Amino acid sequence: MSRTKSSAAFARAKNLIPGGVNSPARAFGGVGGEPIFFERGEAAYLYDIDGNRYIDYIGSWGPLILGHRHPTVVAAIEKALSKGTTFGAPTEAESELAELIIACVPSIEKVRLVSSGTEATMSAIRLARGFTGRDVIVKFGGNYHGHVDSLLVAAGSSAATLGVPNSPGVTAGTAKDTLSLRYNDVADLTAAFAKHGDQIAGVILEPVVGNMGLVRPSPDFLKALRELTTKHGALLIFDEVMTGFRVALGGAQSLLGIKPDLTTLGKIVGGGLPVGAYGGRADVMNHILPAGKVFQAGTLSGNPLATAAGSATLRVLRDANPYPKLDQLTARLEAGLNAAAKAAGVEHGTARVGSMMTLFFNPGPVTDWESAAKSDTARFAKYFWGLIDRGSYMPCSQYEALFVSAAHTEADIDSTIAAAKETLATL
Repeated sequence: MSRTKSSAAFARAKNLIPGGVNSPARAFGGVGGEPIFFERGEAAYLYDIDGNRYIDYIGSWGPLILGHRHPTVVAAIEKALSKGTTFGAPTEAESELAELIIACVPSIEKVRLVSSGTEATMSAIRLARGFTGRDVIVKFGGNYHGHVDSLLVAAGSSAATLGVPNSPGVTAGTAKDTLSLRYNDVADLTAAFAKHGDQIAGVILEPVVGNMGLVRPSPDFLKALRELTTKHGALLIFDEVMTGFRVALGGAQSLLGIKPDLTTLGKIVGGGLPVGAYGGRADVMNHILPAGKVFQAGTLSGNPLATAAGSATLRVLRDANPYPKLDQLTARLEAGLNAAAKAAGVEHGTARVGSMMTLFFNPGPVTDWESAAKSDTARFAKYFWGLIDRGSYMPCSQYEALFVSAAHTEADIDSTIAAAKETLATL
């Protein structure tokens, strides 16, 4: 499979853009080689600038649950575009998207639209601190919440220690009020509240993790999260930027039976255009300016094109209910990859929730960052390139979940399983 045009495009980009990419996830740093440059998408497929077609299991890292260029979404964008691109003033389209979000996610009573998932989590953290009058935020190793300074903190040990920044440019002062704990560790969480309970403004987590590969929360961990935050007057914040409307219409929280105080959203809520949102209890949300004093603003928040795409996507998800199909297709993929790896004698495990899943090159159960980090990333890299060369485009890191869309077919899934079988046999 020739990719000479992509190689030339990457060489050009490196002279213009740091690292040649506008987001590190696109750089193929976890698998080596050069990134592929794409020209167009259609349904479940991506086409690169060399004319190669790939079955797409990234979907722009999650937003395209309906596939590329879904006709209802495209029509909504075209209709909005005919009226203008941005006004910097209120529109009814913003309220329409807000109503859809509130109807789908029971824990959200009021919602504020922003322009990205990172902006949503940053704003939710500020709101938690403003509402409680406290400083400390608890996060968990292996959970990614966007490039917010105070959340770019390395995973801690099982002891509850104050955070140390793990990116240049993030000051120790910025990170000092972040506690980084082990995911799924009830003892770690309990100790943190025993020591810092009256200082903790909120706890933020991915309720189903997609950023260290797919990792599920344990029932005991979820129970402790809700009980401890309630007991100590801290806010429980679910980062559902990835899982919102993906694993279920009501997000991971609707599957897990836990009602957070705040929820952050992104990806699917914009239908493929840049939108984020944060929402939750009305008494908390009413602390945001101009209703309250916690400042947050954005010139393009509630952009007409993005709200049109988001509303169209949520209406299709609500009315057509593709979730049973998504679950069936992804279960088929999981079973096929499991069988292929087993036949090849490759140590592995899989994890799946709805249309998100990960094939771990790791024989043990993956429950947190420490166990995920034991995965054989060199073997994953060979697997990744084997699938690329056979026409299936997977996430370029062992630590990213894949996504199946409603546009995928059983034939697409079976083609990918066959490609994986061939590839795994060479490992």
